[in-house]
Amino acid sequence: MSYVRMHSGYRTGGVWAAAGISFAVLSVASGIAAFGMMEFDEQCMHGLVQGPGRLMRVRDQAFPPATVCEFQGGDVASVGGRDVLGTLLWGSLLVLVVCMFVALLAECFDPRPGGRLVMPMSRAEKLRRTGTAFSATGSVFLLLYAPAGWKLLAGPSSACSTGADWGAHAPRTLEYSFFPPQATCQYTSGMTERMNPDFLASLTAQSAAPALLAGVGFALALRRWSRDRAIRRDADAAVAPGPDRQDAH
Repeated sequence: MSYVRMHSGYRTGGVWAAAGISFAVLSVASGIAAFGMMEFDEQCMHGLVQGPGRLMRVRDQAFPPATVCEFQGGDVASVGGRDVLGTLLWGSLLVLVVCMFVALLAECFDPRPGGRLVMPMSRAEKLRRTGTAFSATGSVFLLLYAPAGWKLLAGPSSACSTGADWGAHAPRTLEYSFFPPQATCQYTSGMTERMNPDFLASLTAQSAAPALLAGVGFALALRRWSRDRAIRRDADAAVAPGPDRQDAH
């Protein structure tokens, strides 16, 4: 008799659907916010955007994506930093993070069969599901890290001058970090600037969290699958017929 045992996993289809919807909303809203940032700083500096008092400085906000013009009496932000779109961005991000965290965390557990939130699932099916989640989240992390960190990988101490023919006027790399991928560049004029926008470095670092959690779920699923396979192999070997033996007379 072969080793047979029922296994199961949590139902996460609805949670992933909610995460997908929130991601779509977040993408569209972020695109609108990014479009609203175009030329907004120039408009502030040329007096096309009116604010309370004299313009002090212009800065970019990481999230929600917006350009903020700081005046003496208060700030004026592009469309991403305003109430309606800003609230939508924060709300969709919160739903996305919660749903993704719940779905990925559910893959780390091995529930007993039965229950409304549990469905029958073999070890191989669980391994495929966690592998898909790990591949997807890991690919997102790599796609974000590649454009932000390739200069650091090419040469961290000279990251600011990588990818262009600066000649004798190459900027210096004052400090750098691989995670998040960021560097401070100093030009020959003495002006300093970040190699990557702050929102890109922050987003790259944040995308590592779901990839890490998905990796833990995949590693646990692989361990359970390997252990179950070994138990089944031992059980089959125990009931297998032994070598033929001659009858004693």
